[in-house]
Amino acid sequence: MESVVLTNEMIIVFVLLGIAITLFVFDLLRVDLVGLLMMVLLPLAGVVSPEEAVAGLSSNAVVSIIAVMIIGAGLNKTGVMHVVAAQIIKVAGQSEKRVMLVVSATVAVISSFMQNIGAAALFLPATMRISRRLNISAARILMPMGFCAITGGCLTLVGSSPLIMLNDLMAGWWNNNEAIVGGQPFEPLRLFSVSVIGVFLLLGVLLYFMLWGNKLLPANICELDDQNMDKRLHDIYGSVVGHGYELEVSYGFQAQTLAELELRPRYKITVVGIAKSKGLIKNLAPTADSVIESGDVLWIICSEDKIDKLAKDHNWRVKQQHQVFAEENSPDESGVVEGVVIPHSNLSGHSMEELQFRALYRVNPLAIVRGDEIILENINVTRLKQGDTILLQGKWEQFELLQQKMDIAFIEEIRGEHLKPERTRCAVFFLLLPMVLIMAFNVKLSIALLTGALGMILTRIIPADRAYEAVDWRTVFLLSGLIPLGTAFEKTGAAAFIADNVLRAVGEPSFIVLMTVISVLTAFFSLVASNVGATVLMIPLAMNMAASVGFNPIAAAIVVAVSASNTFILPTHQVNALIMRPGGYRTKDYMKAGAGVTVMYTAILVLCITLFFGK
Repeated sequence: MESVVLTNEMIIVFVLLGIAITLFVFDLLRVDLVGLLMMVLLPLAGVVSPEEAVAGLSSNAVVSIIAVMIIGAGLNKTGVMHVVAAQIIKVAGQSEKRVMLVVSATVAVISSFMQNIGAAALFLPATMRISRRLNISAARILMPMGFCAITGGCLTLVGSSPLIMLNDLMAGWWNNNEAIVGGQPFEPLRLFSVSVIGVFLLLGVLLYFMLWGNKLLPANICELDDQNMDKRLHDIYGSVVGHGYELEVSYGFQAQTLAELELRPRYKITVVGIAKSKGLIKNLAPTADSVIESGDVLWIICSEDKIDKLAKDHNWRVKQQHQVFAEENSPDESGVVEGVVIPHSNLSGHSMEELQFRALYRVNPLAIVRGDEIILENINVTRLKQGDTILLQGKWEQFELLQQKMDIAFIEEIRGEHLKPERTRCAVFFLLLPMVLIMAFNVKLSIALLTGALGMILTRIIPADRAYEAVDWRTVFLLSGLIPLGTAFEKTGAAAFIADNVLRAVGEPSFIVLMTVISVLTAFFSLVASNVGATVLMIPLAMNMAASVGFNPIAAAIVVAVSASNTFILPTHQVNALIMRPGGYRTKDYMKAGAGVTVMYTAILVLCITLFFGK
């Protein structure tokens, strides 16, 4: 092979690559702005054309990500992701590690039959919902999920773009090197030919995070969301009102109504939920005549000292966290709002008992603020006055109903989103439609996914404005700016220059050494350019190197295709870029957790290729 000569254009590309990596590592600039910076500097330096510099905005990967985010928002709107989250919690329980394991493994399996970015994006809303419900930092789940989505693409030949291209690229090399292969016909790999490698890689990533995730993932404790009821109560009313708790009524307790128990006058607490029959029957707006029996679970809001006294007096058990009411306590489902009695309101001069607040609107009054006074006792029978502020707890959709029927002004916009469960089948149809178009009709990924996204909008599952809001534009501009950098890396010959010099320096290595070198080179090119570009560049080089020293060229090609997914150390892969903002990650977080995964991934791959494909 003729050696590749270093040119001025290559030097420019190496300098710009160094600038981008430096900005990433030291967080000197927001990642999306780094992408835009590359989009501007590359054509100004003359290494790519202006058309190539902005081509990333219309690339298959970027358009696919936009479409998948819209599809995910549609699924979330119909409550599909809510059901998925509930099932995962049901299987995994409250354990952070089990949740991480179940979520990551599920996404990996889905990723084996569709593009990994699609699997990750579709599961992102469910993962965020699970994090909020269990009060677990999303940063502890999203990175393992993302890494497993990337690795899951190696379970089949249709899970990632490099593996989809593998047979065609190998066949092209085989036909052009008949003398080297001795005239033997090329036998393409089958769908599950690489599955054994993918399974070991996936198990390795899962075990890695199970053992060392606590040390490597960001250690920040999950801060309660601004929408979270407990945080809002604490910030505004402190210990006067308190927090939400679950209590289990002891067996043998004699049934009594809330009025008979006198819980509010005695303990200054509010019962906002009563669950019976092990949670099968729930009353989220109990009234004075609601009965409490043995075995019931109560959802109570009060201060810490009051809950301890109540539990001690009645021999009830305080649960460590919400279990029966975990779903209702989610900030996606319910919260606390302040409503002000406006002038000439139909509330003035009436008590909430007269207006049947709980019975009609299914909301729970917690307190009345009148001037500097916070009224906690007898609030149901207290006659309201103009200017009173009522602290209310309930489900978001109930506040919307209350706002329509009563002259009350909420201090903040009502959070939460009204779900459309009746459109679930329609949403699932537009999820499955792109998969059918891709697999059965060979429609391009971006067009197929746009079809599903447009279907979500045209059938009014989500409005057009909400679809635009669902797109994380930081991720879009980050990837759009990195794509022309990859183009420049390949176009100027910078990638070929590195590969040529490294492979020449190796000389005549052993099988394991050669496979390791090929794997590391491919992983590097995938990080700084693209996994597709790295695959196209490296497969002919790797197969030539393997054949020249008498090794199996098919094994070398497989190493390239699988190593193209070894992109964990920087947020340049589409999946890593997607989860970066929701997880609150910085580049150093990827480097800290991804370095070990990268080394382990390479070691497992080389070991598997040696055992199962040999020489």
